[in-house]
Amino acid sequence: MTILRHEIRQGRIPLMIWTAAIAFLLGTCVLIYPEMAKQMGELSQAFGNMGGFSAAFGMDRINFGEFTGFFGVECGNILGLGGAFFAALLGISALSKEEKEHTAEFLLTHPVSRRRVLTQKLIAVLVQITVLNGAAVAVTALTALFVGESPDRKLLGLMFLAYFIMQIETAAVCFGISAFLGSGGPGLGLGLAAVFYFLNIVANLTEKAGFLKYITPFGYTDGADITANGRIEPEYLGVGLAVTFVGIAAGFWKYGKKDLT
Repeated sequence: MTILRHEIRQGRIPLMIWTAAIAFLLGTCVLIYPEMAKQMGELSQAFGNMGGFSAAFGMDRINFGEFTGFFGVECGNILGLGGAFFAALLGISALSKEEKEHTAEFLLTHPVSRRRVLTQKLIAVLVQITVLNGAAVAVTALTALFVGESPDRKLLGLMFLAYFIMQIETAAVCFGISAFLGSGGPGLGLGLAAVFYFLNIVANLTEKAGFLKYITPFGYTDGADITANGRIEPEYLGVGLAVTFVGIAAGFWKYGKKDLT
């Protein structure tokens, strides 16, 4: 587990920064809810009647004045987009950084198989994503308790679970891409996460683009769908899990036979 410990130690500062930033924004978002809730009676109806804008963010399908609706639209986007960016950066740099930083020849001359190296790097990515989401759940629970809110635990738990799986899928796709790169590609990872996010917005705008929800992992994190149906949409989730497996498998396959520079 030497490689695993090294990866976590090497990434501890970015992890702390991203975790602190996302947790702070989540906590702030929950803290301002009581003040906003006083004015949400009329605003919720107004937000729901804003046409394409309301549909893009699911505000036409949920009660924005309730905590779960507010969290799904406002706070959820913080964890969703911020977590996706972090996961993309982890995945895209997991393998390509060895060539970029010229450490591949040092790492792979040790009596450790490439498969073992990949496995420990992948576990390190999953551990860091888990830490970030654990902190997000803890901060949300504490701030909700502080402001006296008792949200639906099932719905809130499903939202957090959906974001967690989405981040793993994003990291897995970037992990697979990372094996094909000869140098670090943080811009590519961030761009891919942003594309995923905006594909979901487009899918919400019109039924003709509904198929995009099968492409983007944000398709099963939609707070409006989870609140309305009381579940994570299984068809989108199933495709997402399949894509996760393909991304990881592609990374193992390519890196296992790759000639490192």
